[in-house]
Amino acid sequence: MGRTRKRSTLANRAIAATAALVLGGGGLLAANFYASAGEGWSGGQQDQQQKQQPFGNVALQASTIDCPEVADGLPRDMPDRARGEVDLELARIDNRVTDAYQRLAQSREQIARDPSFAENVILGPLRTERLASIQRIADAIDRVGRRPDGMEDLAPCALRGDDEQQDQDGRNDGQDQGGDRGQGNQGQGNGGQAGNGPVAGDFVDIRTVQPNVRRPRAQGDASTGSFVSKCGRNENKKFNPDNVIVAPGVPNGAHHMHDYVGNQATDAFSDNRDLAKGRTTCRNQGDRSTYYWPVLRVQNGQNDEDVNEDGGGKDRNVGRILTPDEVTMNFVGSPVSKVTGMPRFLRIITGDAKSFTNGDANANASWSCTGFEDRQLKDKYPVCPQGSKVVRTFDFQSCWDGRNIDSANHRTHVAFADDDGQCPDGFRAIPQLVQRIVYDVPPRAVFAVDSFPEQLHKPITDHGDFINVFDSRLMDRMVNCINTGRRCA
Repeated sequence: MGRTRKRSTLANRAIAATAALVLGGGGLLAANFYASAGEGWSGGQQDQQQKQQPFGNVALQASTIDCPEVADGLPRDMPDRARGEVDLELARIDNRVTDAYQRLAQSREQIARDPSFAENVILGPLRTERLASIQRIADAIDRVGRRPDGMEDLAPCALRGDDEQQDQDGRNDGQDQGGDRGQGNQGQGNGGQAGNGPVAGDFVDIRTVQPNVRRPRAQGDASTGSFVSKCGRNENKKFNPDNVIVAPGVPNGAHHMHDYVGNQATDAFSDNRDLAKGRTTCRNQGDRSTYYWPVLRVQNGQNDEDVNEDGGGKDRNVGRILTPDEVTMNFVGSPVSKVTGMPRFLRIITGDAKSFTNGDANANASWSCTGFEDRQLKDKYPVCPQGSKVVRTFDFQSCWDGRNIDSANHRTHVAFADDDGQCPDGFRAIPQLVQRIVYDVPPRAVFAVDSFPEQLHKPITDHGDFINVFDSRLMDRMVNCINTGRRCA
C-alpha cells in the first residue's frame, strides 16, 4: 500500500533572501527564495562573482545534468516479455542521474578549482553506468526479439546551465506562452528552498499573458456530452514517490512525491489484480481508477513530514505540501466523432517529468489562474492577482491504437487528436480525461511542483498519470452519456 502521511510544519531551517518579480501595471511582488546553509548562497557580492565563473560553457551556480531519454530509443514493437527487465533498468538509469546531480550540487567548489573534475568524477562515471544499463536493456530485448541498434549513443550526458536559452534544440520558448524571458535568473542562482529552483524567471503575472486557448469546432458527428467522476482532493493525504506506470516494482521510482485520488491500493508494486480490488475515494464505486500527479509545495522555509525521506527532502523536494481546493475529473468527447470505451487498465501519461532537459515535445500540462483560464502557460508558473487561485490543467490523450493498454515508452499506444480534432490513422477516439486542480496559494508565496532533482522544479515538467479501472458497466454509461450529448456524473 502507498504510504499515507499527515502533514506537519517543521521549524524553519532555511536562510531567506528576497527577489523581486516585476509584474504588470508597474507593481512589484516581493517573493522569498530560500537556499540551505550548505549551498552558501546569500546573494552577496562574493556570490555574484562566483556565478560568473564558468566550467566548460555552463555557469557555476546555474547548472544541471542533461541526459538523452533512453526510453525514446526503445523499439515500438518491444516484446512484452522484455518489459519488466527494461523498466527496471530505466529506473536504475534515473537513479544514476539523480545521484550524479547530487554530486554536482555538492561539488561546485571543486569544479571551480578544477574544471576537469566534472568530467572525471561526475559525467564519466555516469556515462559508464548508463552504458551498462543500456547494454542490459539491449540484451533483454535481444533474448526475445530483435536487438535494437544505436542505443549506446544515448549513454553520454552533459552539463547545462539553467539560464541557457530554452528554445534551442526544440526546447520551450517562454515568449510563446506570454512569459517574459527578460526576468531571467536575476542573480538568483538555482534558487529555491533546496537550492535547485524555482527561480524568479519561472514566474509570470497572468495578467500580462494574452488569451491563447483555442478549441476545435464541433462537427456533425461530434460527441458533445461529458461525464464527471468525483474522487475528492486527497483529503486523506495519500502520498508516495513511486511510479507504477514507468517504474513498476521500484520504490521511489519518481524521485518526487505524488498526490493520489481514486484507487488507494496504488504504489510501486500494484498490479492489475491489486487495482481491481483496491478501495477508491471516488463517489461512484464503479470507478477504481488511479489518478496521480506531483504535489505542489509552498517554499516558505517550512518543511513537510517527508523532509528526510525519499521523494521529499532526500530528493530536494522541500516545502509545505498544499492540499488542492478543488479536483475535477471530467471525461469529454470528440469534436468530430463518437467515442469508444477505454479498455480496462489502460495507462496514460500526459506531460513529461523531464521536459526541462528532454525538450517540450511531450510537455502538455498547463498553468493558469481562476478568472483567466483562457490564458494557459506551459513553461511559467502564474502569479495570480488577489482573489484568484492557481489552476493546473491536464488534457490527456484522446486517441487509442485499439490494441494495447501500454507501450514501451508509455506513450505510443495513445495519441492526441490534431488541431481539428481528428485522431491519427489507425487510432480511435476515446473519452478524454480533462483534469483540473485548483490551489489557494498564499499571497506572495513561492511555489513549485515536485520534480526529479535535476529538473530544477521547472513548471514545464508538470505531468499527470491515469490508469483506467472503471468497471464495464460504468464505462458503458460514460460512453453513452458522451455520445448522446448528456452531462452525467
